[in-house]
Amino acid sequence: MGLDHEEIGFGASPDQPFGTRDERPGLLILADDIYTDDAALLSRAAGLRLLGTVSLDQASNRLDVQIGCDIILCFCPSPDPMVERLLVQIETLALQNDMPVILVADLDTIDLAYACLRSERTQLLCRPGHTDLAAALLAAARQTPSRSLHEVNRESEGLRLQQLSDEVSRLARTLEALTLRPRHATPSFDLGPRISDEPSDYIGMPALEPIGSADKSAEAATLEAAQVRDLLRARRLRDDFLPADLFADPAWDMLLDLLAARLEHERVSVSSLCIASAVPPTTALRWIRTLTEKGFVDRQADPHDGRRVFIALADHTAEALTRWFTASRRFLCA
Repeated sequence: MGLDHEEIGFGASPDQPFGTRDERPGLLILADDIYTDDAALLSRAAGLRLLGTVSLDQASNRLDVQIGCDIILCFCPSPDPMVERLLVQIETLALQNDMPVILVADLDTIDLAYACLRSERTQLLCRPGHTDLAAALLAAARQTPSRSLHEVNRESEGLRLQQLSDEVSRLARTLEALTLRPRHATPSFDLGPRISDEPSDYIGMPALEPIGSADKSAEAATLEAAQVRDLLRARRLRDDFLPADLFADPAWDMLLDLLAARLEHERVSVSSLCIASAVPPTTALRWIRTLTEKGFVDRQADPHDGRRVFIALADHTAEALTRWFTASRRFLCA
């Protein structure tokens, strides 16, 4: 397989005189044909050097021989063993080379992609809009060594945040203007089915420990999952009367959903939790990562299938939520 000018890094764009080295971070896009039309558009607008676009069935071989790659953008809309192996290979490269990676999943592959995550520099998106994808590309570009430490230290934090915001807006406008293919419709969110409501190989697995095992008080024992779900339904009911974007509170909705699942002794997958958050999946994933990093929730590996990771409340979070329910009921009944 030969290398073109962009892969070598010379004369890669009309802005670069031929024979001069292109110092822009190199982006390799792994995607099937439906996504490749935007490849050059994305890399140019984000100020990246496009190394090429490769179909998923050829991606593994390309990664074995690719040189000069700084960022990988991979679209994985459908789950299958080949995609699973590819995700593992990408995350291994990310760890070995300290490389930023952007994984774009659909709801069908979000659980698999999340289970494969190993690198802290990997961004996982799900059905992203233009702005989300633009922000991810720019964030990845800023993690590459092309910007010197002196440059980073010289800029004030406020100025860098403003520049990033301006760049995201510019890139999003570029993509909206030049990309003609319609985007995925924003999914409709409701309370969503629990994992036990659907035919699955996961049904019949050992139940989680009841919340009462961690919360010994009599007050905790009186809390029922139906009460938690009633609160979630009441929160959704607001959308029928007031603009939903005024009350977006995904972290709280996730914690309530996890509390209800804990009381019902059910496991909650990443995709199910994204639905429960009532926000776009990419936003939900950022909140799951935040809640995990802050210790409010735990990742639990599926003991029967390594392709799935469940999210559960940490014991101290479950105890705090239970105490809050008890206190709020006392207040309302006073």
